[in-house]
Amino acid sequence: MATTKKSTSKPAAKKPAAKKPAAKTAAKKPAAKAPAKKPTAKAPAAKKPAAKKPAAKTPAKKPASKSPAKKPAAKKAPAKTAPKAPAKAPSKARQVDRKAAKGFRVNEFIVYPSHGVGQISEISTQQFGDAELELFVISFDKEKMTLLLPLDKAVENGMRKLADKTMMTGAMKTLRGRARIKRTMWSRRAQEYEAKINSGDLVATAEVVRDLYRNENQPEQSYSERQLYESALDRMAREVAAINKTELEVATANLEDVLSKATTKTSAADEASEEEE
Repeated sequence: MATTKKSTSKPAAKKPAAKKPAAKTAAKKPAAKAPAKKPTAKAPAAKKPAAKKPAAKTPAKKPASKSPAKKPAAKKAPAKTAPKAPAKAPSKARQVDRKAAKGFRVNEFIVYPSHGVGQISEISTQQFGDAELELFVISFDKEKMTLLLPLDKAVENGMRKLADKTMMTGAMKTLRGRARIKRTMWSRRAQEYEAKINSGDLVATAEVVRDLYRNENQPEQSYSERQLYESALDRMAREVAAINKTELEVATANLEDVLSKATTKTSAADEASEEEE
């Protein structure tokens, strides 16, 4: 009976030897090494972004190539402004379009009240903003100026032709007459004389010349009287020179000769009347 108990106890001792699962754990270790190879496969994938960096640099260089492309656009801008110059040319070309207007002709001498004798150099149509005006272009040699006068304002402003024979006869008759000096303050008389000079009336201008003229036997003029006398004489002499087509100096000398003879006669008549009294 003791022998049978020993045989039953032996199989129980063999159970610890069945611990072969330790071998399975060793087999599992190589399986753990297999995932370790996957990071090596991912390493090339990490290199791909490094290869993309040069590709990002090449687009940055493309804007540099676009900047020269803009330069031709800047050159085209002057080309657009160049055609505008011929567009203005027609307005200049049609400035002079008439030879006569309102009874006045180009190259004709006229009298403008505030400036005296002038010459119409052209009758033109000129652009002022959005409006076109027809103008007399009048040149004054003495003042070295040019006057642009609208056609509609010419007669209204007192522009007239040179004196005809009737007006010239009346002016010379006035010049030979007796001086008529008002007994008023000089400042008021000076204003009246200046208004007559700027009226454009040849007879009124002759009155100023006659009243302010002084010969050797008469008292001297003041400075303001001399200024007005020379202004009136110059206006009258310029018109006479334009009518007779002579030099200004010749016309001035002729007028002063007429004044001298007229004052000599009037002074002689005054002396004779005083002796009779």
